[in-house]
Amino acid sequence: MSKQANTYRLGDLTVNRMGYGAMRLSGPHVFGPPADRAAALSVLRTAVEAGINHIDTSDFYGPHVTNQLIREALFPYRDDLVIATKVGARRGADASWLPASSPAELEQAVHDNLRNLALERLDVVNLRMMIDPMHPAEGSIEEPLTALAELQSKGLIRHIGLSNVTYAQVVEGRRLCHVACVQNHYNLAHRTDDQLVDELAREGIAYVPFFPLGGFSPLQSQILTDVAKRLETSPNQVALAWLLHRAPNILVIPGTTSVTHLKENLAAQALSLPDDVLTALEGMAR
Repeated sequence: MSKQANTYRLGDLTVNRMGYGAMRLSGPHVFGPPADRAAALSVLRTAVEAGINHIDTSDFYGPHVTNQLIREALFPYRDDLVIATKVGARRGADASWLPASSPAELEQAVHDNLRNLALERLDVVNLRMMIDPMHPAEGSIEEPLTALAELQSKGLIRHIGLSNVTYAQVVEGRRLCHVACVQNHYNLAHRTDDQLVDELAREGIAYVPFFPLGGFSPLQSQILTDVAKRLETSPNQVALAWLLHRAPNILVIPGTTSVTHLKENLAAQALSLPDDVLTALEGMAR
C-alpha cells in the first residue's frame, strides 16, 4: 500500500483523516445517557489528546446526550478541533428515527446544536435525508438544503454537507450550495458509492463513510478475518486501513466507547496492506 497523506480538507478546514464518531457514546439504540459517563468523557479526551481533530456528532444522538458530553469533555475547544454535526432527523419517545426537515425544524436543530455544544457557529452541518431513514432514496433535497443555506448565510454554519443521499441528490445539492462533504454508508463490501467517491476526490470534496464493518455476509467476514490473522491485526483495523487506502478524500469516523478500542482504531493509520491483500479485499465486493 502506498503511503497516504494523513490530512485532508473539510471545506477550508484541515483535519486528520482518522476522526471519531460520537454516536455510540449515548445509551442503547443511540437513546438516553451512557451507562458509564466517566468512560465516555475519557474516550473523548483521549481521542483529542491522541491527535484526532475531527469529531462527528448530532444533537439527535441521545437526543442531546453526545453533544453535551463533547462540551463537558472538551470545552473550551482546541483551535484545530472540527466538530461536524447532522440535522434533518429527530427522535420519537420510543427511540424511533423520524424526519425533521422543514425550515422551522432545521432552524431549531441548528440552535439546539449550537446551545449544547456551546458554539456560536457550527463548523460543518450535514443534512441527513430521511426519505428512507435506513437507505438513500430518491427525491428532491432543494427545500431543506435551501433552508440550511439560509442559516449559513446568517453566520450560524461554516460548511454544509450531505448525508444518506443518492448520487442524483449530490448533483442537485452542488447546484444549490457549496457541498463540503458527503457522509454515506460505504465499506469494503458496500460499494454503491464507488463512482461518487472518485468524482468527489477529483473535486477536492471529502467523503465520510460510516459503518466500516456494517452489512458483511459470512463469506465476506471470513475473508476479512483471514486477512487480519495474516497481518496479525484485527478485522476492524484492516477495514479502516482499506478505507484510508481507497481514496485520499476519505475521512473515517469509527466510533467506540473504549479507550483500548480507540487506540486500536488509531493504529490502522500505520497498517500496510500488500498488493495481494488488496486484491483479496477488493474481491469482497463482487
